Amino acid sequence: MNKQDPNTQLQKLFRQKGIKALEAAKQTILKEKIEANEVKEALHYFMTECWHDVARPGVLALVSESLGGRPEDTTNIAIPLILIGGATDIHDDIIDESKTKYNKPTVYGKFGKNIAILAGDALFFKGLTMLNRTCADHPEINNIVKNTFFELGDAEALELQLRKKSSTTPERYLSIIRKKAADVEAHTKTAAIIGGASKKEIKVLGNYGRILGMLIILKDDYIDSLEHEELKHRIQNEHFSMPMLYALTEPKTNTAITKILRKRNITKKDTQTLKTLIRKSKGYQKTAQLMDTLIRTAEKQITAIANKTYLQLMLEATRV
Repeated sequence: MNKQDPNTQLQKLFRQKGIKALEAAKQTILKEKIEANEVKEALHYFMTECWHDVARPGVLALVSESLGGRPEDTTNIAIPLILIGGATDIHDDIIDESKTKYNKPTVYGKFGKNIAILAGDALFFKGLTMLNRTCADHPEINNIVKNTFFELGDAEALELQLRKKSSTTPERYLSIIRKKAADVEAHTKTAAIIGGASKKEIKVLGNYGRILGMLIILKDDYIDSLEHEELKHRIQNEHFSMPMLYALTEPKTNTAITKILRKRNITKKDTQTLKTLIRKSKGYQKTAQLMDTLIRTAEKQITAIANKTYLQLMLEATRV
């Protein structure tokens, strides 16, 4: 493996291991008979133009393979989890009022709130129905997914309370990030079960998945804080990123940042100033240091796993 470029290496692996499940998930939805044209169009648009999620099935395959399992054994369970993940993504865009993502309209941005809700619901119901049928031999997986969505819902509600609050502490936000990482933990535990892991290994890989999920969120925070449109959107419609929260804890930069946050129109010049202030207050540095600490913690969790190559690669790919 190319140690110098873990992110590129991981993306190639995810595509290789996850594309079959993703294509099957797409066909599962596209062959459904839907009379309402707008909902049908919204689902088609989402599954063909927006949802390229090979990461979830990729994580399932790589974790299972790390335990000596066959990656193809995770495909059947990956399909409903891809659909459920897609439903969550559509609903998250509605909550965050995200009309564009990756330079293209979201379902919410293209079809409006009502159609987006219905499209998300369709994916949820299809995914959960398939999951229940697929997990007939592993009923504990259904319980894992149930608990995950209670925790994710709790995290979303708590996150809403942080919107535009410059008084939020990094510690408070980190506790919510931990809840939001339940999704990745569910995938690593599910993969461990499919791969025939022992109870101890399932617990260890669950802990690893929780930390991996936190790292993925923190990396997104870090990147969002460097890009004008994402930084502007976070300020106007969501909660502040971790680098921003660290910067707000510094009295020397708090006043200048708060002045910009109160503006009705955030310009590119404003976001450039914010990035300078975050850098000056070591907001980026502190976020990177937090991530390094989490990576070391995750590495300790997997010391007993014989084949750690893929698990280590997933951690390395989160570095900023």
